[in-house]
Amino acid sequence: MALPLESTLAGARTLCRCAGVALLLLAMAMQSGASLAEDQSAGFSATVKVDATADSAAAARELARIDGQRRALGLVVDRLSGSSDNPKLAKLDDKTITDMVESFEVANERMSAVRYLADYTFHFRPSKLRRLVRVAEAPPAEGGTKPAVPESSSKPRVVLPVYRDSTRTALWDDPNPWREAWAQRSGDAGPVRVTVPLGDASDLAAIDAGRAESGKSDALAAIAQRNGSDDAIVVLATARRQGDKLAGVDLSIKWYRSGRLSDTQATSVDALPGESEGDLLRRAADAVAAGIAGGARKNPGQQAILAASVPIASLSDWVMVRDRLASAGAVRRIDLLSLSRQEAKIQIRYIGSADQLKSSLAEVDLGLGGGDPIWVLQVSGTASSR
Repeated sequence: MALPLESTLAGARTLCRCAGVALLLLAMAMQSGASLAEDQSAGFSATVKVDATADSAAAARELARIDGQRRALGLVVDRLSGSSDNPKLAKLDDKTITDMVESFEVANERMSAVRYLADYTFHFRPSKLRRLVRVAEAPPAEGGTKPAVPESSSKPRVVLPVYRDSTRTALWDDPNPWREAWAQRSGDAGPVRVTVPLGDASDLAAIDAGRAESGKSDALAAIAQRNGSDDAIVVLATARRQGDKLAGVDLSIKWYRSGRLSDTQATSVDALPGESEGDLLRRAADAVAAGIAGGARKNPGQQAILAASVPIASLSDWVMVRDRLASAGAVRRIDLLSLSRQEAKIQIRYIGSADQLKSSLAEVDLGLGGGDPIWVLQVSGTASSR
């Protein structure tokens, strides 16, 4: 018996609605599966900054990729295993690690004839990573996604190698054998990475030897930020010669964080018998780099407090001193304890040692004399001493 027309149409509409719901559920399932796959992929990815020097840009690029994939793998393994000590990783050769890479992306490439810098994002094969760290076949992160992890905990320290020989001071200008010594250093094996800017047109526009040596805050902050860091370290090497032979270098190391002076050090390196100028400068660069790594671990940004008396003849004298204090790189805060017609008593919160504070104040024409418990702060040339 034939069904009535109205009943047939109603059945068809019901069937269409069911088919529509099924398609919607299928689409949602596909989207959820894709999201889950994307989440899992992100958990096996990491982004690192690479910086390598070789005989050519192509060779430097290959060295940078090999170094970058090993460091990126270390980050992913640390995250999956919950430990930074994985002996298996050290035993893997470069080819084995390359086979574990599913794909990679490159951004912010910069290169010279012998140097290569970039940001690499490596995506590793989940199956191989799971076998390496023996984690379950489940998303590696609890409670959802975990994006590709940048190496933010290992920002580079940007070194500006300024060289003074006789009356000439150079940073980007050639010849600068001190900068060449830094460029020839091999990569840093520890967690603290030291990098020297390429010296391209943008670097030249950001800072020069004069601004680096005088500690220009905006220029130092700009060159650090341009190279992915908060820290710029001006390493001034002054040549000591005996006749036409380099007998040694006197080193002044000034560490600037966000453009403000946070640490100052000085040392000397003497030439060894028969040592060439290039070998001497490379040895000095390695010594300074090791000191920078040690300084980063010791946190040179620790604050100290000093109380001082500021002799004044008028309110305008105090205002002048206060403004100069505010522009001193090592000074973090000034507290006015009392103010009279003859003096202001203040408390200075600063970075580094008292000697480093004196050096920073001298740069803004202030002299700090005396000592604990009575420090005296005056315009340079009139600071008391004892």
